[in-house]
Amino acid sequence: MSAGKKFIGLDVHQDTIVIAIADDGVDREVRYFGTIANRPEALHAALKKIGQDGAELRVCYESGPCGFVIYRFLAKIGVACIVISPSSMPRRPGDRIKTDRRDAQTLARLLRAGELVAVWVPDEAHEAVRDVVRARRQAKDELGSAKSALKSFLLRHGRRFTGKAIWGKAHWGWLSEQKFAFRHQQFVFEEYKRRIHDLMDRCSRLDDVLREAVSGWVLGPLVHALQALRGIKLTAAVTLVAEIGDLHRFDSPKQLMAWLGLVPAEHSSGKRIKRGEITRSGNAAARTMLIESAWHYRFPAREGRSLVNRNAEIPEHIRAIAWKAQVRLCAKFRRLAASGKQTVKVVTAVARELAGFIWDIARQTPAVAVEARR
Repeated sequence: MSAGKKFIGLDVHQDTIVIAIADDGVDREVRYFGTIANRPEALHAALKKIGQDGAELRVCYESGPCGFVIYRFLAKIGVACIVISPSSMPRRPGDRIKTDRRDAQTLARLLRAGELVAVWVPDEAHEAVRDVVRARRQAKDELGSAKSALKSFLLRHGRRFTGKAIWGKAHWGWLSEQKFAFRHQQFVFEEYKRRIHDLMDRCSRLDDVLREAVSGWVLGPLVHALQALRGIKLTAAVTLVAEIGDLHRFDSPKQLMAWLGLVPAEHSSGKRIKRGEITRSGNAAARTMLIESAWHYRFPAREGRSLVNRNAEIPEHIRAIAWKAQVRLCAKFRRLAASGKQTVKVVTAVARELAGFIWDIARQTPAVAVEARR
């Protein structure tokens, strides 16, 4: 005779895992099992003890800094597990008590009730590409901060570059000519410059690694296909694919737009309809990249030399989608801007529709279907 199901909530931390159990049945008590070390062998032993009566175990935990190690371990030993986003956890307005024990019990209870939505978990190859993307983005952010620090240092001492192309050859030549009265002050200036050069070299190395990673990736064809779109080069394309993941899981473009947080928030009741700014849910890096790409559509539709070169080996039906997107989005940008809407709202609207064309291209690229079946 089957012992039924047991729903297990894990509150995962760096060193510990807090476990709670909800037995099958709406009225059954949610029990606190205990706190164990965050080690595979400790978790395996705890699950064996919980399921010693032959019950089917179903586990959930929130995504966080510990990644998907637990999910992959449970999959390896044959235990059903889902990972959920912390932002999707239902919260009671009056609940002001938060402890690890209560969090684990809440997870177990909501899992039993079927109210949790699982996030998509990338495989290890996908996560490896995403690690490179995020490392590059971090290096670019640090490079921007280093450049700002040098500019602030120069401004404090009244040194202003009169040329146009900042960080170009002429600008670096001007920087090499700057002299300061005190030796230690000159040393600080040289350190600022050296940090910028080091970060530029780091970004260049990561760019090379990124190109190499994409060339052997199962989703490499999709990254290549997305570059048919205006404003989406290699870095933008691989960032979108790596951060969004399997686009095949979205049944419609609207689902992708909502997941990216590009749809307006709404608070409507009765005859009163109130829509506000975008929800900003989902992946911030992918949303930011789409916003940056949308700026390119402020110009009239055209295929420049760079875009033509990128499209050389892309199938004709993909290029047709990209051209349709460019004609439509360039016209939309001009129309909304002419109507007096704020530029930031215009760009957001264009980015939202651009996501729909990305979804369409993904559906036309065989690599997506391959990834979805893995």
